Amino acid sequence: ARRLERPFKDLDDDLLAEHGLGAGELVVELGRERFQELEVELLRSVLTSFEGVLALGGGTPTAPGAAELLAGHTVVFLDVDLENLLKREGLVPLHPWLMPNPRAHLRQLLEQRRPVYRSVAGAVVTTSGRAPEDVLADVLAAESALTSHAGSAGRGNDA
Repeated sequence: ARRLERPFKDLDDDLLAEHGLGAGELVVELGRERFQELEVELLRSVLTSFEGVLALGGGTPTAPGAAELLAGHTVVFLDVDLENLLKREGLVPLHPWLMPNPRAHLRQLLEQRRPVYRSVAGAVVTTSGRAPEDVLADVLAAESALTSHAGSAGRGNDA
């Protein structure tokens, strides 16, 4: 966001600020379906009022209605394999739906979500085993190509 000279927003931070609980806690408290409804409501609000780089929660693109909201926006999917994800993030904090076998459930989530992520993204940048500077260079190139291709049809938000 800084290199693009745009503000940055994390949808999970907004969920926490608005509801007083993190994503995993909201899922436990409200159930997955209601959580996804709140997530999509917040996404709709943010996309209409925020012009900058928006980091989505891991399940956001899979929520009913989210893909339609993201259409027309510049979306770059940062793809990571399981081993690199675990090295970077570890297994804590865990969402409750990953229990009792977090590694197997996380692998299954990645396999289920990856096609959805790819379908909403205008570009995919692989992050596994790469230096942050190299990933950044590819993200900037992808963003530039997508926004120049979209021309005036772009709506100004990058997710």
